[in-house]
Amino acid sequence: MLMFYGGTFDPVHNGHLAIARCAAQELQVPVRLMPAADPPHRALPGADARQRAHMLELAAADEPDLIVDLRELQRAARRPGVPSWTTDTLRDIRAEFGLSRPVALLMGADSLLGLTTWHEWEHLLGLAHIVVAERPGSVLDGTLPPLLAAHLRDAWAPSIRALSSAAGRVWRLHQPLHAESATAVRELIASGGQWRSLVPAKVADYIQTEGLYGCHASS
Repeated sequence: MLMFYGGTFDPVHNGHLAIARCAAQELQVPVRLMPAADPPHRALPGADARQRAHMLELAAADEPDLIVDLRELQRAARRPGVPSWTTDTLRDIRAEFGLSRPVALLMGADSLLGLTTWHEWEHLLGLAHIVVAERPGSVLDGTLPPLLAAHLRDAWAPSIRALSSAAGRVWRLHQPLHAESATAVRELIASGGQWRSLVPAKVADYIQTEGLYGCHASS
């Protein structure tokens, strides 16, 4: 199986890494961390693509199960101004690796709940499995939005073995509780709060050296 974990990673933090490590261990495959180009459905990231990619490379350097995959940034460089859609990325992956190989898209529960706002969201399960990382007391245990619930009704995987097919299933990945969010990290940096423990040490050093997110040398 090929597993991709996309996001802006602005910045990559310990919560991101916990999800990726958990998925790699449970599914016994490397996780490809895939930084997004400027996403069409949310505000621009606080660090540019080069900086976000470099922070990911620093975070993954000592993680044998994590691989940085720059395909979305490379496509954006070839096609400046063209939105970076996840479905286009998955089609590129299928063109490279074929239609029969299992492919999974790793995301958080909040992303899954917002899936119906994504471009061509109805086609995602035709291109990949979804592995959704959730925490204790997950929102997935409640009532899903009706449109999403109907779309996923027959997709929930009863076991990991169901992911041996090419695409079409959703697997619930129970992962350790981490309170970090990229928004909270950025706010702590900007306010001069205690933020360094929330990101890998090499990433913290880079943020400080580059002065990202309003960081000052004394932070």
